[in-house]
Amino acid sequence: MGKMDADTGGPVVKDLVLIGGGHSHVYVLKMFGMNKLPGVRVTLIAKDVHTPYSGMLPGHVAGHYTWEECHVDLRPLCTFAGHRLVHDEAIGIDAANQRVLLKSRPSIRYDALSVDVGITPSSGAVTGASAFTTPVKPIFGFSARWEALMRRVLEQNTKTNVVVVGGGGGGVELALAMQHRLHEELENAGRSKDLASFAIVTRGKLVPTHAANTRNIFLDVFASRGVEVVEDDGVKDVAKDKVRLASGRVLAADECIWCTQAAPQAWPGESGLETEDGFIRVNATLESTSHPGIFAAGDIAAVRGHPRPKAGVFAVRQGPPLADNLRRYLLGEPLVEFTPQKKFLGLISTGSKHAIASRGSMSFGGVSKTGAMLWKWKDKIDRKWMKMYQEMPAMPEPVPEVAEVALASGPAAIAAIQAVPMRCGGCGAKVGASVLSRVMARLDVPTRAEVEVGLDQPDDAAVITVPPGKVSVQTVDFFRSFVDDPYIFGQIAAVHALGDSWAMGAEPHAALAIAQVPYGLESQVEEDLFQMMSGATSVLKDVGCALAGGHSCEGAELALGFSVHGVADRGTLMRKGGMKSGEALILTKPIGTGTLFAADMRSKAEGRWISAALDSMRLPSATAAKILVDHGASACTDVTGFGLLGHLVEMCKGSNVAAVLDLDAVPVLDGARECLDLGITSSLQASNVRLARAVANQEAIARNAMYPLIFDPQTAGGLLASVPADAAETCAAALRAAGYPTTSIIGETFARLPAVSTAPEQVVYVQDASNPFASSGEGGVLVGSSKPERDAGAREGALKRKKPRRS
Repeated sequence: MGKMDADTGGPVVKDLVLIGGGHSHVYVLKMFGMNKLPGVRVTLIAKDVHTPYSGMLPGHVAGHYTWEECHVDLRPLCTFAGHRLVHDEAIGIDAANQRVLLKSRPSIRYDALSVDVGITPSSGAVTGASAFTTPVKPIFGFSARWEALMRRVLEQNTKTNVVVVGGGGGGVELALAMQHRLHEELENAGRSKDLASFAIVTRGKLVPTHAANTRNIFLDVFASRGVEVVEDDGVKDVAKDKVRLASGRVLAADECIWCTQAAPQAWPGESGLETEDGFIRVNATLESTSHPGIFAAGDIAAVRGHPRPKAGVFAVRQGPPLADNLRRYLLGEPLVEFTPQKKFLGLISTGSKHAIASRGSMSFGGVSKTGAMLWKWKDKIDRKWMKMYQEMPAMPEPVPEVAEVALASGPAAIAAIQAVPMRCGGCGAKVGASVLSRVMARLDVPTRAEVEVGLDQPDDAAVITVPPGKVSVQTVDFFRSFVDDPYIFGQIAAVHALGDSWAMGAEPHAALAIAQVPYGLESQVEEDLFQMMSGATSVLKDVGCALAGGHSCEGAELALGFSVHGVADRGTLMRKGGMKSGEALILTKPIGTGTLFAADMRSKAEGRWISAALDSMRLPSATAAKILVDHGASACTDVTGFGLLGHLVEMCKGSNVAAVLDLDAVPVLDGARECLDLGITSSLQASNVRLARAVANQEAIARNAMYPLIFDPQTAGGLLASVPADAAETCAAALRAAGYPTTSIIGETFARLPAVSTAPEQVVYVQDASNPFASSGEGGVLVGSSKPERDAGAREGALKRKKPRRS
């Protein structure tokens, strides 16, 4: 990844950045993957990694579709296409410097930019609307509130009054879908449908942008379903349990759903783009009327000369012309105008599996045989659209070629590309001094008083003071990027490298970076180095570790590592070999990163799984290490490449004690089991599985679904520690409270392994096959999915507890 073009393997010449994963952009993502433009790197910035398909959301609310069936997972789509995915929220555009401003990380540079972000229902100046209503968009917030509403209605015996504000197509669909689902759930529970009542309020008439007869059909449907319709009466104010209308009438409202006319986000206009009622004003080419090279599509766009309703059908139709014009812009070719259709077919569902068709002045359907046929038609259309972005075709191997884009970029780009095959090795491979100087000037470099000579006064080496009575702890780590986001990779690389220092109970004082960035244009080298080191320094600064210097070079791919200098009290130093009999084993983070990212490379992992894994990997273990030391931990290690079992065997061997591991207690990242079920494992898994030679009952325990995960190699994993049994529960609780929510007590230690009397498929006896104590019972690991029974001489204790929290 990095600055080499992921699509072609050649150097990057231009960056195309897409803000938002809307209906138009998912088409662009797929087409730029299937018909690659060599030399162009595509980056998607998305607040959410799953984008909802508006045509199926009412069906999801009604219970006809699962969550997965109506959401496009942006991560496997980007992986398939070779694009970068930045999971963050755009908050502005610095058009003068061609950068996108982000909420929680440094800005990102672009050569061409497109915006396709969501909108929100406008509450206008209605008092109480922001505090006491649930906006339908963004849909993620609404989904959580809707699930909570269903649970509350099903659990209580009092009546719940729901008021939907907004009588457009979206409002009527949603009101009927919610009522259908709630009534169905109440009937299934043997309770009265009267426990949930619905009303819909609109300032004008129902569905005003559709054929006149559409309103009449919906009025009949609402009447038959017992939904009160209030037309020509807007909302004056909203309170916790009521809605006051402009007419003075008051409606009881335990829930108020806001689905009125859409409002744009404020940042496009605040960034200086020309807007129309807050929406980005674009020409028929979908390019900004004020800023060449910036495009917009979907609901956020207002096309000059072609006003259209904010409907998903227009965003879908804008996908092909947007992709074509972005390609043309990057190649320096003339843009082509696009005229959207004036009439469109609207298929509006009625909650049940029926629909109403509306086009121009024609409308028909409803709760009838015709309506049922229309639903089946709509369902077929919607599923076909979703299938386009859920099932990806096999792609041919890319052929490096950047001539077209380089020619469009000018002589400097051409010269830089021609020089790539002749890049020097040795010291000639170092990143240029001017690039380094600019990057360092942009970074917020963390410092410490103990670093006497560092980046503030560069020399040939760093000089670090070790306080009296302390011992110095040195460690080094380095690996190539496995994620396409250099900022996130920088954070993970720092957490991973610091992990060995924390595992010994040491406080990292200084780090020396070893950074490699791919060959390419100087501006691209600088940008990637800056993004990667920004991520790394954000972690170093948070944990109080100085960046004292380092080395950088150019290479085939993005890579980063650190040599870390830490300081610890000799008396509290934790070692792998310090475990004692009768202690509890605590694990601070869930496992499963190996299989998840192996699946991610194959576009088989869900985006939410990978996002959660990245959050876990970026979580520093600094606080966890301090808590473990404070609770008397005698031994500790960070769980990384050798997997949970490999690191536990190291601790047992070094301590000459035995351990019992409870598989049911081991926390696991979401999606890890599903990826294993697909037969996907990390390339290092096979090497780690060699430790199975120490397992006495391999055939039996292999039937346990958790068993393969204890061999799974981890990156930036949690701490595995041995803690006195009487402090284990308190320690685990403190770790959870400190931000390590999946912390679990996963086993205990023994002077010798207890007798095993549980069923063989539930327990595995793991021993160090190279050590004679394996057969004598003087050391090893016993792994099981339930607490094994002990012999009379075995110590009772640490595993006598309630089950820990699971991930």
